Amino acid sequence: MSEFFQFESDFVESLRCIPMQVRYKLDTCGVKLKLAHWHQFPESVRQDLVDRPCQNAGEIDAYRHELQQQVLQYNDRPAKDLDVDPNPPWLNPAEVPEAVGEKAREFNVNLTVKQWQTLTPLQRFALIKLSRSGHENRNFLPALREFGLANSVQD
Repeated sequence: MSEFFQFESDFVESLRCIPMQVRYKLDTCGVKLKLAHWHQFPESVRQDLVDRPCQNAGEIDAYRHELQQQVLQYNDRPAKDLDVDPNPPWLNPAEVPEAVGEKAREFNVNLTVKQWQTLTPLQRFALIKLSRSGHENRNFLPALREFGLANSVQD
């Protein structure tokens, strides 16, 4: 089943942006998909990339292959490869990444290891991505709230 976050609700219905669950799969299979690529795909392909499993080695290879086939339908070259971290920080419940902790403190939230451990790998992935510099930072506090890590009156 597809899992979308509430902080993504402004674009999930149309899939105009790449949802976190697809970004998670991209990091898992080692493909750098640009938003321009995503926009070239018809809605059915976008939905397939949301729904397609990408957990075990066979699924990861199949996801990568299908994704690159779709990119090649609209471009003269495949999407760039990403290095796949064999031990990504979102799969480590024992340590809050420094950047996530720092970003949380900007909102007066002290994110503990115990809280970090209660999150799913996808939730941890989202916080890691949202803590990086860029336009998405506006969703960091809503994500903290959605995951029960910050109360709704903090700004």
